[in-house]
Amino acid sequence: MVRVFLSSLFMIAYIYFGYPLAVWLLSRIFNHKVKKSPYEPKVTILIAAYNEKKHIKATIENKLALDYPKDKLEIIVISDGSDDGTDDIVRLHADRGVKLIRQEPRRGKTSALNLAVPQATGDILVFSDANSLYDRDSLRFLMENFADPTIGYVTGKMVYANPDGTTIGNGCSAYMQYENILRDIETRVGSVVGVDGGIDAVRKSLYREMRADQLPDFVLPLMVVEQGYRVVFEPRALLMEETLNNAEDEDRMRVRVSLRALWALFDMRNLLNPLKHGIFSLQLLSHKVLRYLGILFIVGLYASNIFILRRSLIFRLSFLAQNLTFAMAFAAHYQEKNGKPSGLLFIPYYFFLINIAAGRALLKFLKGEKQVIWTPRKG
Repeated sequence: MVRVFLSSLFMIAYIYFGYPLAVWLLSRIFNHKVKKSPYEPKVTILIAAYNEKKHIKATIENKLALDYPKDKLEIIVISDGSDDGTDDIVRLHADRGVKLIRQEPRRGKTSALNLAVPQATGDILVFSDANSLYDRDSLRFLMENFADPTIGYVTGKMVYANPDGTTIGNGCSAYMQYENILRDIETRVGSVVGVDGGIDAVRKSLYREMRADQLPDFVLPLMVVEQGYRVVFEPRALLMEETLNNAEDEDRMRVRVSLRALWALFDMRNLLNPLKHGIFSLQLLSHKVLRYLGILFIVGLYASNIFILRRSLIFRLSFLAQNLTFAMAFAAHYQEKNGKPSGLLFIPYYFFLINIAAGRALLKFLKGEKQVIWTPRKG
């Protein structure tokens, strides 16, 4: 049991601290800079929307106001069977060049993108969520990366707003800051492993049609790497979205994303061969595979600690520390339910939330469950 304890402890530490440190050290050796320069290709922004009446007008007007040549910008909204008036709002912008494509019946985001891409005229495709608001210069910053012929896919920087100051919102914001730092380091090594999905761009020539059940935010970047191109992070291209404000919504979103990511890893498992894909294989294993298996190490650490309590004071202190961490997470949950601020307690709370959600997704994956229909994020 001591071996299980030490192995579990090592894996948890490696996933969240060891891997970032390792990839940072690699970035000092393999510093692959992106050769950026002003670049203005024809761009098509694709916005998949399902019942987004609340957000779609602001999103379209945000894209129309971007600092980019109007004759080189195309905006296409794919309505995925919307029945709340979303389509009518999109049609109001037809005189400004915004195109509407309707997908009927509803088949999800991936199918919507597959439907729209052949009709897109841009050399570069940009993917936006229906509630994603870009900084005015974001498109230019994204495009500068494509001046480098080795770059196939670029993801921007997600910045979450938490106007209500909720515990879940604080956790989500902190987690995103952690991910953005990691993506910046991974870019210097070669390619990033994870992208945002709401502010992403890819060369149209590299787009590959995906199955309806595949997660485009995950599968498509991996397909780009498979074709020999880099996937990089552009921190100046900013996207603002509001966080979710309650645990139930965040949990549902995390389970859905984790389940689809697990299937994506299964579909693209050939990229886990380091003999073919080198350092990127180790990045994919460390950043994604082990991250989604994290709940196993958390359970292993706690369960093994019970059996070895009497062996040493160190093990008793470890058990106490784990129980205190659980207590802090429960306290944060209780405070959230009562509308009270949780201070720094949001850190263990959000840590357990995302790991438990990943564990539930893992069970669904092992049972062969898939989720095809895309559920919009409620911000």
